[in-house]
Amino acid sequence: MYLISVFGNLLIILAVSSASHLHTPMYFFLSILSFVDICITSTIIPKMLVNIQTQTKIITYTGCISQIYFSTLFAGWDNFLLAVMAYDRFVAICHPLHYTVIMNPRLCGLLALVSWITIVSLFYCTVLEGYLISSATQNSHSSATASVMYTVVTPMLNPFIYSLRNKDIKGALRRSFGMAGTKGTIVLLVKKCP
Repeated sequence: MYLISVFGNLLIILAVSSASHLHTPMYFFLSILSFVDICITSTIIPKMLVNIQTQTKIITYTGCISQIYFSTLFAGWDNFLLAVMAYDRFVAICHPLHYTVIMNPRLCGLLALVSWITIVSLFYCTVLEGYLISSATQNSHSSATASVMYTVVTPMLNPFIYSLRNKDIKGALRRSFGMAGTKGTIVLLVKKCP
């Protein structure tokens, strides 16, 4: 699941960066969302896989604090990017004639920066909340299930939900990898050596 998440999100970033017709606000935010999803999964899953493989549940204090910091940071950034993407779609649907004026490159960069700065400032509030909630009152099994759902399943599904049903993304991936589409299926063209 980790490899599918990383590979799927890397494909989105590749498709958006390689196809000039995808250099629009919606795809700009989608590629940032893919990057953040890679960061979220890469913050937690490698250590989890090591723990599963070695049958230990040990983490250093520094490792724990680093993991909490980056997972909270990227999860918050993920949420704010989704809000910015919703605003982008709102402008596109409700004000289609003014879309290019409203969602200009400067505003897109500003929205991405504001979402980053907001997350950094809100990080400290969420850390305090985490320390104020007693771990003894929480069910560890349900907490573990919720953690896996958010850190593994959601980033893995985002490429499928946001992109692979999108004709523009599929077309950019076909062109990037030399693929030809045949009635909805993808066929890889292979050159035979003489």
